[in-house]
Amino acid sequence: MQSDSAIAAQVQPRPITEIAAGLGVEEQDLLPYGNLIAKIHTDALNRPRKREKPSKLILVSATTPTAAGEGKTTTSIGLGQAFGKLGESVCVALREPSLGPCLGVKGGATGGGYSQVIPADRINLHFTGDFHAITAANNLISATIDNHIYWDNELGIDPRMISWRRVMDMNDRSLRKIVLGLGGRFQGTPREGGFDITAASEIMAILCLSRDLDDLRARLDRILIGTSYKGEAIYLNQLNITDALLALLRDAIHPNLIQTLEGVPVLMHGGPFANIAHGCNSVIATRMAMHFADWAITEAGFGFDLGAEKFFDIKARSAGLNPDAVVLVTTIRALKMHGGKAKDRLNEPDVDAVRRGLENLDKHIENVDQFNKHPVVAINRFEADTEEEIALVKERTAQHEVRCAESRHFSEGGDGAVELAKAVMEAANDSAPFKPLYDLDMPVVEKVRAVSLGMYGAADVAFTKDAEKDLRRIEELGLSNLPICIAKAPSSLSDDPQLHGRPRDFQVTVRNIQVNAGAGFLVVLTGDIMRMPGLPRRPIAERVVFHPDGSIEGIG
Repeated sequence: MQSDSAIAAQVQPRPITEIAAGLGVEEQDLLPYGNLIAKIHTDALNRPRKREKPSKLILVSATTPTAAGEGKTTTSIGLGQAFGKLGESVCVALREPSLGPCLGVKGGATGGGYSQVIPADRINLHFTGDFHAITAANNLISATIDNHIYWDNELGIDPRMISWRRVMDMNDRSLRKIVLGLGGRFQGTPREGGFDITAASEIMAILCLSRDLDDLRARLDRILIGTSYKGEAIYLNQLNITDALLALLRDAIHPNLIQTLEGVPVLMHGGPFANIAHGCNSVIATRMAMHFADWAITEAGFGFDLGAEKFFDIKARSAGLNPDAVVLVTTIRALKMHGGKAKDRLNEPDVDAVRRGLENLDKHIENVDQFNKHPVVAINRFEADTEEEIALVKERTAQHEVRCAESRHFSEGGDGAVELAKAVMEAANDSAPFKPLYDLDMPVVEKVRAVSLGMYGAADVAFTKDAEKDLRRIEELGLSNLPICIAKAPSSLSDDPQLHGRPRDFQVTVRNIQVNAGAGFLVVLTGDIMRMPGLPRRPIAERVVFHPDGSIEGIG
């Protein structure tokens, strides 16, 4: 099969103005970035909805990620194209790619094969600058904190208790822990600090969870930056820079409009990772997709235990959303890996490996059920998959009494996902209100236990001395009623990345709990998870080719 870039090069994309007009976007709300990309002003949400039918929301998630790939974004795009083939009004809502993974190990986040969004090189590299705006806003806060301390420190900020960290949109392990302010008294006050990746920034979470500009302002104001020498909490509004932050985020708050290879509209906005953040695109983009189309398709990052759990317990709860159907993507290749098959032998037929790996699918189906939802299992079909292996998955899903459909969207585009689209439409007719995994008034420890035991299948949870200290501080701040955002290894249901399949009798270890008061959740750090990834031995950046005509290979 041809490369993704070669397939995309054969498509003549429609002008973005036509895509917007087809959605019903009014001209005054469209902010073009050239011919193929535009932003839609948030004011569009204040105009009357032109669709007669109420919109239905579809959430796409997956089994535990493996090196074999599950294709969650590609499936979301292919499913959107299939709805288009069926003559349905549809809009897809996705997250934006981060430069770090694009140039590191994962590559771009624009789908693949005949289910891509375009223009991939622009989207994967800088796009409309949203990540840069978020980075600048985050680091303005950092600079202001250190500047305040330098100039007499009227608030009495204790440099040892500053919780706010700098960010950059690149994988750089050397910046995880650093010392700031070296070089003498004119260079600032020496203290320990560090960088997270922009996707893990609280500003990213705030932008993605804000309902509108007023909500964005309120969330920024209540960011906790640290404590004073007296132990008093210090919030961002005390630094008097909220308006400057809003100025930096003025354009970033508007969702980005692009299209699939088949001309289906896609809103791509925000990009928090699901293993170290809440893993969902912006509330504004999701609501906008529902505002303009009868079917809105969105995804949550990594496996259901990570992004989708946070979609329900954080995003859907705060934004008043209720998915009408949940798609659970898996592949025969991934199930083989969960069954112990080596990565270099995945093309070999192996029914026994698939059977062993089905335990992972079992657990994710059970997890969806815990939210009072019943998934549609999407088998992302690969060429080497055998009918016997496919039949085994269908047999298992039938035992769970859930729908299952094969999908060949990678090789056939929207036509290859029509069966899946029809199954999703049927499932959406059975929609019921979702049930959160825990109540907000539960103690933080019990919330962590509810997710660890319920979603991951852990036997117990242990809290380090540092985590216990964090719990006491959260109690003192009166923030125990916030939802939790657990950061853990994405490649396992456990907090140990080496445990595949369906681990049992394991313990989750909580080492720290960080307060994201502006975003409105507590970040629970487990195991050895890092909020600043590193680059692999041979990063993708080494394979990028830039041609004299400005075209790029190796990104996408």
